[in-house]
Amino acid sequence: MARISGVDLPREKRIEIGLTYVYGIGRARSNEILQKAGVNPDTRVKDLTEAEEAAIRKAVDDYHVEGDLRRDRALDIKRLRDINCFRGMRHRRSLPVRGQRTKTNARTRKGPKRLVSKGK
Repeated sequence: MARISGVDLPREKRIEIGLTYVYGIGRARSNEILQKAGVNPDTRVKDLTEAEEAAIRKAVDDYHVEGDLRRDRALDIKRLRDINCFRGMRHRRSLPVRGQRTKTNARTRKGPKRLVSKGK
């Protein structure tokens, strides 16, 4: 089983797709890594040799992925919250950060509707 950056890659998928299971690697970066490592993108994860796995690991080490990337993103958000900037306030209130409308949409970010009773 191929294990890269602490993530077990799915055995039946092509390596090009399997690498995207690592946080911080998408399709474009996956293809870059495979080109650097000299591995055919159509190879299945289960068919990789030890040498190919080692080459992929070495190529992935050049990028900021998985735990380091998650930690840095969390610290970036924490910094925004601490300096009380507009984006930090939006993060703190669980509202959309990038200027989207919130009157009718934003249910993903805000969660389920909370009903307010009319009263008398």
